[in-house]
Amino acid sequence: MLPLPTTSAIRRALAVLVLAVAALAPVTPSTADASEGGRREKDPTHASGLPIPRFVSLRSGEVNARTGPNVRYPIEWVFTRKEMPVEITQEFDTWRRIRDWEGSEGWVHQSMLSGKRSIVITGDIRTVRKEPHGDAAVVARAQPGVIGWLRKCKGEWCEVDLKGYRGWMSRGEFWGAYKDETFE
Repeated sequence: MLPLPTTSAIRRALAVLVLAVAALAPVTPSTADASEGGRREKDPTHASGLPIPRFVSLRSGEVNARTGPNVRYPIEWVFTRKEMPVEITQEFDTWRRIRDWEGSEGWVHQSMLSGKRSIVITGDIRTVRKEPHGDAAVVARAQPGVIGWLRKCKGEWCEVDLKGYRGWMSRGEFWGAYKDETFE
C-alpha cells in the first residue's frame, strides 16, 4: 500500500499547478496610446475600462488628494476649486491618480470626479473669439486661472463657455484638452 501524501506535499503540488496555468495564459498587449492623433483606446486593464490618460473635472470644492489609493493613506493636500480640470493618469479600483494644470498629483476617490470637461486659462490674458479664427470678433478676455467649460474642439480651435461668455479659443491658450483631440 502506498502512503498518503502529506498536506504540505499537496499544497506544493497545487502551487506548481497554479504557476503552470498562469504561465500558459495568453498575455494581452496594452492598447493605450495618446500618440495617434490624440486618440486613446480603451484598455480593459484599467478599473473603469476608459482611456488613460483622460481629462475630467472636480465635482466638489473640497477634494482630498491622498498619497495612495485608499483612505488609509494620508491627505497630501486639498483641492479647493470646484469644476477645475484634472487629468487621470492612473486607476486602482475606485481610486484615480490625478494631475492638475500646475503638475500637482494625488489619489482621489472616483466619486469626487465628474466626466464633464472643463478648462483653465493659462499664460497671459487670453482672447475668446466669436468664430474659430484669429481675425474673428472678440467676445471676452480671460485672465489666467479662469475656469470654464469645454464644448467642442476641431483642429486648433475649441469652443468654450467661460461663465456665460461663449466663443472660440486656440487650444494652446488653456489646459484641459489634448493637442490633436477631437471633442464634440
